[in-house]
Amino acid sequence: MTITFLGTGTSQGVPLIGCECAICTSQDSRDKRLRSSIFIESNNTNLVIDTGPDFRQQMLREKVRKLDAVVFTHEHKDHIAGLDEVRAFNYINKMRMPVFATERVQVALKREFAYIFSEEKYPGIPEIDLFTINDEPFTVNDVQLIPINVLHYKLPVKAYRIQDFTYITDANFISDEEKQKIRGSKIIVVNALRHEQHVSHFTFKQAIDLVNELKPDKAYFTHISHQLGLHHEVSKTLPSHIELAYDGLKIDV
Repeated sequence: MTITFLGTGTSQGVPLIGCECAICTSQDSRDKRLRSSIFIESNNTNLVIDTGPDFRQQMLREKVRKLDAVVFTHEHKDHIAGLDEVRAFNYINKMRMPVFATERVQVALKREFAYIFSEEKYPGIPEIDLFTINDEPFTVNDVQLIPINVLHYKLPVKAYRIQDFTYITDANFISDEEKQKIRGSKIIVVNALRHEQHVSHFTFKQAIDLVNELKPDKAYFTHISHQLGLHHEVSKTLPSHIELAYDGLKIDV
């Protein structure tokens, strides 16, 4: 199974028009971070976790021609805004798009994309089938996902474990009970927003502490803001088993 980081940034991490900070002017492609999302390829299945505002650009960059499902972590706009673009896969793959989300996220999708779910269908709108997830494992073809409950301040967010790989975004608290679902993962991806304290995200140090507690073989940091700094400079401060992820990075799990 191959994991591709479609994006590793946040709305605070995307290059800004007219900005001349070190991140925006960096010539290192690893500092050009689109909104956080991953693409999972198994032998038979292609799926994405989250469709942010950059979803179309990410799919074109990775030359994705087949998509079997979308899985959502939570309802914030930087994780759902690109959902409309699945219409291209409706056409190419000649299928309705299965979308897996909690009831809470589904309410937000129906609010933000009312035209998709309207009883009066307009020609060419995305064709979507919603599937409700909770705390139970579920499968997309040959891929099993184990939901893990984390908190983004007070907002419930789903992290996911797939085999020995765990993906955690938009979190600053994980209970001991939920950590048990993560333990034993060989690879963990976790959000590390910045060095300074934040109300709803793990800081750089907190992310390192979490990795050291859970003890995976390898960890990658994602959901990185401008405030964290340049990729090559931050990377020098990390132990060998932790890396900053970057857009387009592929790992085998």
